[in-house]
Amino acid sequence: MALPFVKLGTLALRTLSKPIASKLKQQAGVHPRFREFIINLAQNNHRFTTTIQRRIYGHSTDVAIRPLDEEKAVQAAGDLIGEVFVFSVAGAAIIFEVQRSSRSEAKKEERRRQELEQLRQNEEDLARELELLKQKLNEMEKHSKNWSLSGILHLKDHQATAASKPVPVAS
Repeated sequence: MALPFVKLGTLALRTLSKPIASKLKQQAGVHPRFREFIINLAQNNHRFTTTIQRRIYGHSTDVAIRPLDEEKAVQAAGDLIGEVFVFSVAGAAIIFEVQRSSRSEAKKEERRRQELEQLRQNEEDLARELELLKQKLNEMEKHSKNWSLSGILHLKDHQATAASKPVPVAS
């Protein structure tokens, strides 16, 4: 039952992270020290991506790469910060979901292991009980054979003594 709520919560978190990313982009251009930092970040990112694109397309990579103007750099860095923020929130949500799923699977596996152990214990108990019942059955068979033989012998002795005694004749 909790699974739909967790998934709904992660979706809501990702949706809410987009306006937060927009606010970060907006604030990035206002603060002077942060603005300088993100301009440097955007220029480095621009040089890196341009070099990679030139290598992919087979163009010369040893030519000078023109820097972005300040406003484009702020905009590019703001976009990059926003995307990194959204990506990190989504990544954290995925990691949380995987860990939750892993814990759930571990609990299921532990329950299966306990059930298997209980079945083994029940099997051992039943095997001991079966062995005990076999022993009792063997004892009862021995006793019943002895009782049968003694009963037969006793009956024959009884008939022999009865035959040796004269039977009174009724007149």
